[in-house]
Amino acid sequence: MTSTTGSSSPQRPGGRAADALRPLEIETGVLKFAEGSALITVGDTRVLAAASIEHRVPPFLIDSGRGWVTGEYAMLPRATHTRSPREVSRGRQGGRTLEIQRLIGRSLRAAVDLGALGERTVTLDCDVLQADGGTRTAAITGAWVALVEALARALLAGDLDRWPLVRQVAAVSVGYVEGAALLDLEYCEDSIAEVDLNVVATADGELIEVQGTGERRSFRRSELDRLLDLAFAGVDELAAAQSRVLAPTLEEVEAVSRKKGRRWAPPRDESDLWGAPS
Repeated sequence: MTSTTGSSSPQRPGGRAADALRPLEIETGVLKFAEGSALITVGDTRVLAAASIEHRVPPFLIDSGRGWVTGEYAMLPRATHTRSPREVSRGRQGGRTLEIQRLIGRSLRAAVDLGALGERTVTLDCDVLQADGGTRTAAITGAWVALVEALARALLAGDLDRWPLVRQVAAVSVGYVEGAALLDLEYCEDSIAEVDLNVVATADGELIEVQGTGERRSFRRSELDRLLDLAFAGVDELAAAQSRVLAPTLEEVEAVSRKKGRRWAPPRDESDLWGAPS
């Protein structure tokens, strides 16, 4: 095995640098009825995320006082170059779909204090409108935005006693293509990658999950570290974009949380205020 850490970068589509994300856009409030929603566009990949809050929990959490966050994932038939039959027509979900929606659920549960959520379930439905690589990472990044929108709506309506969000979460792909470490692989790169990682992390630089495969070769620890460095830099940019689009919502949440945090103080007796008469 030969280390390729020092290799020059291949020419990327659009002339993108090795450490550059694809053009990113996040739009909130795109669905009329969902408690929270976001449409994320990463290059030519587009994912619609909807957050729904229900006052119920899985059986194993009944009477626990704790909530649950889960994810579902699907691709539209023409999200890809050729039509893929809807999984419902096959009578079951595919292994890839199950794997991805479990990843979405695990990633978003890491963002929430389930005790503060109470006995509620938040479901993140992630539907891929167009796939050009990185659909699972885009789904997680967009779903976190939809989750925040839904939790904020519940808090502002008085349905939540306290703010349950504890971490900011985003995800990105990285890999080695033609010997070079690249950030945010699109399909034409992902399909020929020698090493491929999906990295879920927090805005504070903590890892939540790393999915990594030596697709065409094994790789060294130093190469893994290089990819993780790239991924963390990408997550920083994604988190900044999330924060920008959610700034007005989070300002409202902060104002309400400050009011909820104030403790009621009983009036003091006048003798304590002015002292004993002289």
